[in-house]
Amino acid sequence: MFIAIPLANKPTWQAPPWMTVLIILVNMVVFWGWQAPEERRIEANAERYASSGLANLEVPHYLRYLEGQDQRLTPNREHLDMVRALWKNRLDQALYHDMWMEQGFRSALLAHRVIPESDPQHAEWRQLREQLTPFEQTPFTTRWAQSFDRGFTERPETLLTATFLHGNTEHLLGNMVFLFLFGFTLEMALGPGLYLLLYLLCGVGASAVSLWFHGGSPGLGLGASGAIAGLMAMYVVLYRLRRIQFFYMLFFYFNYAKWPALVMLPVYMGHEMLQQLMTDGGVDYMAHLGGLVFGALLMTALMTVWKLEAPANLLPPPPTPASESEAAARLAVERAQRLTDALDFSAANQAWRRAAQLLPDKESVMESWFSVAQHFPASEEFHIAAKHLLTRPAPDHAARKRLHAHYLTYLQLAKPGVRLSTHTLTHLIAVFVKLQAWDDAQRLTQVLLRQPQPHPRLADTLTLLVSGLMHQHLWEAALSWLPALRIHAPNAAITQRLEEGRT
Repeated sequence: MFIAIPLANKPTWQAPPWMTVLIILVNMVVFWGWQAPEERRIEANAERYASSGLANLEVPHYLRYLEGQDQRLTPNREHLDMVRALWKNRLDQALYHDMWMEQGFRSALLAHRVIPESDPQHAEWRQLREQLTPFEQTPFTTRWAQSFDRGFTERPETLLTATFLHGNTEHLLGNMVFLFLFGFTLEMALGPGLYLLLYLLCGVGASAVSLWFHGGSPGLGLGASGAIAGLMAMYVVLYRLRRIQFFYMLFFYFNYAKWPALVMLPVYMGHEMLQQLMTDGGVDYMAHLGGLVFGALLMTALMTVWKLEAPANLLPPPPTPASESEAAARLAVERAQRLTDALDFSAANQAWRRAAQLLPDKESVMESWFSVAQHFPASEEFHIAAKHLLTRPAPDHAARKRLHAHYLTYLQLAKPGVRLSTHTLTHLIAVFVKLQAWDDAQRLTQVLLRQPQPHPRLADTLTLLVSGLMHQHLWEAALSWLPALRIHAPNAAITQRLEEGRT
């Protein structure tokens, strides 16, 4: 998995990106106003269908309908095999969902062409069907989504309308986040009217490429991701060779880097083509690729014909150092980042250590050093970087979660083993108690108890741990610490309470 998001600009209240916000609102209204309620109705009707007995009359005809399609096409053959398996296992609710999506068969069924009046089962079927049909409303999603098996000539308006539909809440919210991240910058650069036109054209272009690639196969095309891919392409073409700061993630590795914007276009395209070849359905990567191609062509045409340029004021000016020490720190971070981007982790490890010495209170620098030092888990730098991270204050839940994640990474990688001072142990135990990471809090407390010299805060740490366990009603775990409390905190109130509880 690869993600790269530009971080060069931010919205401004002087010129808010109201068109981007409006597009997001339209997508949300369509989903929660029509699609989500329809999905709930379909689910309720599927339950009615499963108990109605209609499947015995309709599914054999549905199988013959699918068998009559071109079985030389792999998607059709796979679809037929899936429906046969559902029928064999009598998964009638799933069959109802599948038939609902197959509008060609459904239209013929409701028009009495599948089970005509001449069929001996027609009267029984009609009686059962009339009990279910009143609950079934006119389809919304299948009406306005792309139907891959119908081609370009039938319902061409769905090339556009499909871009405002989504498969589920996660699909919608993921697309809206990326729409905002790329959309607001382009809206500020192009103006709301031109921006909206280009967004819609990218959506239509992405749908056309998807329909061309998937034409003749079963299924529907929907989602704003093709249009958003067009925005991504327009962004990188607009800024061309200007170095833009990106946040990127490759599988489980993530970092920041400054790259010429245009470099990202072939990266985006290559990623979508690779995903199309490697994955099996679920995500329409050809729509993404189509959006990228159309977005790049549209922005290139605008910049050629209208001599459009990226507004310089959208790019933040380089920071002006307030002092020589700040300038030295900034240069140290830039050098460390360049070495990291070049994958020279050995030199980057030393460079991040220097940057951390200049900026000891900057968490992002410490995390970058720790991330690079992980390539050398036996090095002194890795243990020092871990110590700095693991002793940082954790005032809120998010900071505690980050600290816990760093601890687990250090625990897994450190060679020949972890090095945790008693000061670090007491700090981590307190953080893990607040985080309710009880296993790790108790494990570290055991380590603290085994130290040759008792830590001055050992009694406080023990009472904090046991109080937390009792507060969460983990009585058995709390009682297991009573022997240690008798030795190190015999007069503590929590010790007395446990003693009374035992008796």
